Amino acid sequence: MKSWIFSGNINTDHSSLHTPHHRSSSVTASPSSGPPSRHHSLSEIMVDENISHARYIIKKWEVDAGKFERFSTLFSSDRKEAKKLLQATMGLQHAMNFYVKLTTNSAKLIGAQELMQIAMKRLMFEFYTILSANRKNLDSESFSSGSSVDGVSENQENMAATPPRVSEAERSVEDLKSIAECMIACGYGKECINIYRIIRKSIVDETLYHLGIERLSIDQLKKMEWTNLETKIKRWLHAVKIAVETLFHQEKILCDTVFSSSEKIAEACFAGVSRDAASDLFAFAENVCKCKKVMTPEKIFRLLDLYEAISDLLPDNEYIFSNKLLTAVRSQVAATQMKLGEAIRTMLGQFEEAIQKDTSKPPPGGGVHPLTRYVMNFLVFLGDYNSSVSEITEDWPVKVRSSSPSKYRFSSPASGGEAGASTVEISRRLDWLTLVLLCKLDGKAAAYDDIALSYLFLANNLNYVVSKVRNSNLELLIGHDWIQKHEMYVKKYLASYERIGWSNVISALPENSAAVLPPLKLSELFEKFCVSFQEACKQQSSWAIPDPKLREAVKTSLAKRIVSGYRVFYKQRRKAGLIVRYAPEDLHNYLSDLFCSASVKSYTASHKIDTMPYSPLGGG
Repeated sequence: MKSWIFSGNINTDHSSLHTPHHRSSSVTASPSSGPPSRHHSLSEIMVDENISHARYIIKKWEVDAGKFERFSTLFSSDRKEAKKLLQATMGLQHAMNFYVKLTTNSAKLIGAQELMQIAMKRLMFEFYTILSANRKNLDSESFSSGSSVDGVSENQENMAATPPRVSEAERSVEDLKSIAECMIACGYGKECINIYRIIRKSIVDETLYHLGIERLSIDQLKKMEWTNLETKIKRWLHAVKIAVETLFHQEKILCDTVFSSSEKIAEACFAGVSRDAASDLFAFAENVCKCKKVMTPEKIFRLLDLYEAISDLLPDNEYIFSNKLLTAVRSQVAATQMKLGEAIRTMLGQFEEAIQKDTSKPPPGGGVHPLTRYVMNFLVFLGDYNSSVSEITEDWPVKVRSSSPSKYRFSSPASGGEAGASTVEISRRLDWLTLVLLCKLDGKAAAYDDIALSYLFLANNLNYVVSKVRNSNLELLIGHDWIQKHEMYVKKYLASYERIGWSNVISALPENSAAVLPPLKLSELFEKFCVSFQEACKQQSSWAIPDPKLREAVKTSLAKRIVSGYRVFYKQRRKAGLIVRYAPEDLHNYLSDLFCSASVKSYTASHKIDTMPYSPLGGG
């Protein structure tokens, strides 16, 4: 046992505390003028008897400063004697209050003060021992079964009449509360708080350590590899919820219960236990914002996780750290949330700028561009944070540029799609970022030498964008009207592709397939059709339509326009006895082999990106 705890001179930083009663030596009063009355004499006799009785009890349980290990806690070995010790100590305090009214220098008062110090040394020993023996089981759930709403037990007035079902933790809290009330009443509140603060603070620090919370400086975080930092962020996200909702909350209830006789003391005690630990806890999230390695679009989701964790815990923080002594903690939490929001806005700006500055070339076969896949997967993930992003971008309006193509107009929704007005800001942001992507894709389409291929590229990429919106939370945020409008654009792009890409083939067929033609004319048209069809198939053999549904829709459309007309044309040639190079079934086979280049596999693989939001932006 550490002897310094019971020296009677324990320092504390709570110098502003005022306890109900102070040590008799610090109480000043004017001595009585004139001889004592008979009433005073009788009262003095009774007081002397109380002191004598108190001396017997207190001396009986006096602790030897050098032999603490010989003593066990009185509250666990003999609760009746423990109650007598508390009563004797309070009786001694009343006697000292009586003597101080008579004189401040009497030998009896001095003797009573010395006796009080012996009693306090014993109670400090008891208080310390109970706290030390119950380091792991003094949580609110362990002692709240008989508690009121504020955590203070309703059945603690009569310590001797402990209900049979009272747990060890409940009994320990009752004992701590009784000792604290006695020490505070006798003017030893600071010593009591100091013991409590030292032990409970070490428990809080130890718990945070086991939760994985480390005291890391900004310099340490800056030097850390991203993979290690991300691991620590994940660990912090798990720990902060437990720390606030369980650890700090239970510590507040315990402080309020043990020191229920004085609200100011309870607040000061909880502040001493929790302030440094809470500050270290939230300093991590604040310092993460200052690391340059985090300030890239791919890392935005980790910062959003931090932002949401703090936002979700704001009501708990406001309640738990509500007293004035913890104003700095509340301010730190608010500042951390604000800095995270600023960092996220910066990263969204970087993301938009990265799309606009992307210089990668479109894929050779007109498939889905890697930029399209990355941006849409990014937006899908962003949509899952709709509430936070709306809050962060609330006072950050979208800057619409007049240079965007007229066919893609920014809708600037007045409400959050179909999700409601609460998500209006993220709806505007998502709509704008999608528009930025589509404008960029328009520019990339111009890089193709073949106009038909450029339309196929636009159809493939816009179809991918629409499917991502339709099959995610983006549908609620951007709206079904947006989907319908852009599905119409996909159809227009495909119609343009078919018209330009297969114009020579279609024009080779007679306008009226049923019309009877001379054999020579029939042979010329048939030869022209076969050459055109061969050239179109050869030219488009490396072109791709990655989406299976879209691919089948295009093949079906081409078959209706080409094979159906050719079938009648084919029958006429057979009747004329001319050589037939392609049967209608052959055309079907050729068409079925189209649009299945290697890029189709990349489309299938791209859907796996949904689980990897931190892939690099751009890159051809």
